[in-house]
Amino acid sequence: MPLASADPTFLDALAAALPGDTIRPADARFHEEPRDRWKGAATHVALPRTTQEVATIVAQAHAARVPLVPYGGGTGLVGGQIAPEGGAAPLLVSLERMNAIRAVHPQENVLIAEAGAILLDVQNAARDADRLFPLSLASEGSARIGGLLATNAGGVNVLRYGNARDLCLGLEAVLPDGTIWNGLRRLRKDNTGYDLRNLLIGAEGTLGIITAAVLKLAPIPARTGTALLVVDSPRAALDLLALARGRLGDGISAFELMSGTGYDFLAETIPDLRQPFETAPAWSVLIEVGLPQGLDPAEALEAVFAEALEAGLVSDGLIAQSDSQRQDFWAIRERIPEANRHIGAISSHDISVPISAIPDFIPEGIARLKTIGTFRVNCFGHLGDGNLHYNVFPMPGESRADHDHNRDAIKRTIHDLVHEMEGSVSAEHGIGRLKVADLERYQDPAKLAAMRAIKAALDPRGIMNPGAVLRM
Repeated sequence: MPLASADPTFLDALAAALPGDTIRPADARFHEEPRDRWKGAATHVALPRTTQEVATIVAQAHAARVPLVPYGGGTGLVGGQIAPEGGAAPLLVSLERMNAIRAVHPQENVLIAEAGAILLDVQNAARDADRLFPLSLASEGSARIGGLLATNAGGVNVLRYGNARDLCLGLEAVLPDGTIWNGLRRLRKDNTGYDLRNLLIGAEGTLGIITAAVLKLAPIPARTGTALLVVDSPRAALDLLALARGRLGDGISAFELMSGTGYDFLAETIPDLRQPFETAPAWSVLIEVGLPQGLDPAEALEAVFAEALEAGLVSDGLIAQSDSQRQDFWAIRERIPEANRHIGAISSHDISVPISAIPDFIPEGIARLKTIGTFRVNCFGHLGDGNLHYNVFPMPGESRADHDHNRDAIKRTIHDLVHEMEGSVSAEHGIGRLKVADLERYQDPAKLAAMRAIKAALDPRGIMNPGAVLRM
């Protein structure tokens, strides 16, 4: 049977089963997404306050075959939180009211947060307990834990601490028939059958709605050091990473690669941002280390720089002498996406390849793009874990609208190269609706078949975020 729209009859019946202000008309923010690729079609949003209320919503939607689209902080870049026009009108489910920190267990390095908790609030709650929640990304002031887990978000500290998946011990979730799964276990070892936690993480709300999570904390490094080093090429940056890891091991928290195009975009679109170098380097690396008591990060970074300079890997560099200078360095990296939005990308690519393939991938991608036209490429990202943001822009004086006809060819060209190099066309942003066809084109057929079987088994009526990840 086809899905049914969230019509007035369904909404009235659902509203009668919930507190009076739970069901509301969906305002403009629920119809937009950061890249303006889609406009949402849902007329109403549910804003539950408890897991039981989420269960009531899902159970009634299941019975009526009404599609549900979970909504976190709205920061997703692949359209997973947007229900476009066409087909049955869905009901959005926003967990923004479920934002409590339920418990903190410092001795266990554990924090339990509801899915609507904002990442920055979780970080602050951990810090109040003298602990670190290391997931960190540019949208941390608005992104919510449920969405971050549903997309298995990455960020700048994956090299040391892992993705969102690696920072979660247990989940509470509402399954597609309205059943509540209480998996909020604080265990590091639990071999009791299939791992539903890891099934739901990264599923983008297609297998259930995450309502709370047990998150792993870490000790706060006693001392932190940050450096911005100029390298000649991505290959030199990769060699620098090997050198730094040889000296500092797991003390390296972040290792970010930035191209000169990124500096140019910042100067053009955010001229008030303080630039660290008089002339923008063709390539640079932002490296951050966190070391235990008794070790001096500045001295460690100076030693790395000296050895790298002697080896011809770096030609210039700055080591932060204060927290203010550290923040200035990070502002360069974290505001590159903002500058990109001002310029207007023709096609953006969140990809990963084996780390050793990065020096070949970057120039080969540029060479292949020349067969389509003349473009600017802003390549930046998390070199330490192989995740690059490889974004293609028009030349000065042109707009992305001038190249709408090239968008598909550009994306295919870059993604084909990623596939040839045994990489992934979605490193940390998920599949959403944007990359459904890419998943079908590049994913292993056996995995795709298994994914469809899991979806059919857990959500036989197909109400959970239909059209995201897997085609309806």
